[in-house]
Amino acid sequence: MDVTTNTHLTTTTEGAIGDAGTSSAIASSIDAAAAAADVASQALFTANNVWMMLAAALVFIMHLGFAGVESGFTQSKNTVNILFKNTLTPVIGLIMYALIGFSLMYPDAEPGFWFGFDGFGITPRANGDAFDYAGGGYTRWTDFLFQGMFAATAATIVSGAVAERIKISSYLIFTIVFVGLVYPIIGSWKWGLGALDAMGFYDFAGSTLVHSVGGWGALAGIIAIGPRIGKYVDGKVIDKPGSSVPLATIGVFLLWLGWFGFNGGSVLSANPAATSLVLVNTTLGACGGAIGGLIAGNFMFKRLDLGMVLNGILAGLVGITAGADVFTPTTAIIIGLIAGILVVFSAVTLDKFKLDDAVGAVSVHLTCGIWGTLAVGIFGHNADGPMPFLPQLYGVLICGVAAFFSAMIIFYVLKLFSGIRVSEQHEKEGLDSHEHGIRGYTITYDA
Repeated sequence: MDVTTNTHLTTTTEGAIGDAGTSSAIASSIDAAAAAADVASQALFTANNVWMMLAAALVFIMHLGFAGVESGFTQSKNTVNILFKNTLTPVIGLIMYALIGFSLMYPDAEPGFWFGFDGFGITPRANGDAFDYAGGGYTRWTDFLFQGMFAATAATIVSGAVAERIKISSYLIFTIVFVGLVYPIIGSWKWGLGALDAMGFYDFAGSTLVHSVGGWGALAGIIAIGPRIGKYVDGKVIDKPGSSVPLATIGVFLLWLGWFGFNGGSVLSANPAATSLVLVNTTLGACGGAIGGLIAGNFMFKRLDLGMVLNGILAGLVGITAGADVFTPTTAIIIGLIAGILVVFSAVTLDKFKLDDAVGAVSVHLTCGIWGTLAVGIFGHNADGPMPFLPQLYGVLICGVAAFFSAMIIFYVLKLFSGIRVSEQHEKEGLDSHEHGIRGYTITYDA
């Protein structure tokens, strides 16, 4: 009996020890798995942040590209004026976006709103943790930096269209209001989960929300300010040769480079499959645009027009931006090709109506921004199937009305109180000497 009992007790004790060992092993495995998951999560968080910050830097370099394109396509007597505006535009844009724009664009509001505001400055979310944002994918500071670069881009589009005759003070005031209020409010309707998002409108990286909004502002500007002196004479369009074709070409390639951040960063993570598809489509859209500009330019002007090829590249980039993540590579080429053709015919049409766009900004950003947005509803496919067309059309119309009339009001208020155009003498002799006291190009010869 004792032996039996002892044997029973021994077996039970050994079983208890075995269960405890198993539990300990399981607990250790769970702890190890949790630690590994934490390391992986932190690595992904770091990768996302690094990619997003690199993308922000690429978008930032686009401002140098805009400066090159605008100064290259305009007359040498206005080079410093162009560079002055392109230097201050990102400065003003980022400050205004930090003070008010970011909180307008991404308010902590119920989805489907038309207006929301979180308060002045880059405010943290309700939990007070500025770094736990977007599902932990990247920090709120990174988000501000990336989105702020987009905001400044919208105003830069206006700069090129009204170049060579706008007062620098009026342009700077316009930029403050347009970037501080108009752009972020319109952007909030989609990217801030506002009313357009609730309607099903889709704009991946801003064919409408950035490019068309800036393009509508540019169209309002050239209407309000009128054409340059001597641009339209006796029914003829008089060319005003730019200062530097090489500089314009460098500017376009800088913009193309920057677009890898513009579209690639809009994935909002370092997801390799999604990012690589977006970058392939972005590149092929630009290539298609170049071919479209070449064909249409040769058809319209009977020459191999480099300017139209360069604007065709930009047109293809703008066109692909709305749906770079929902197009196939073959479709991207087609969309870019059509955009490159459209940009040429748009430029010719504007001249017919005596709407003087110094660098083709309206044709590139507005015309092709509209086309790219609508193309999402024609060619786009996501996980749920074909993308609907009508929400795209509604989005284009709503954003167009809001951006155009807001810009027109700003320009006409400025026109009423301070004027928006330089004097005839200053325009003829060049803005560099009169506005800045320095010339962009100075050639001296030894006696």
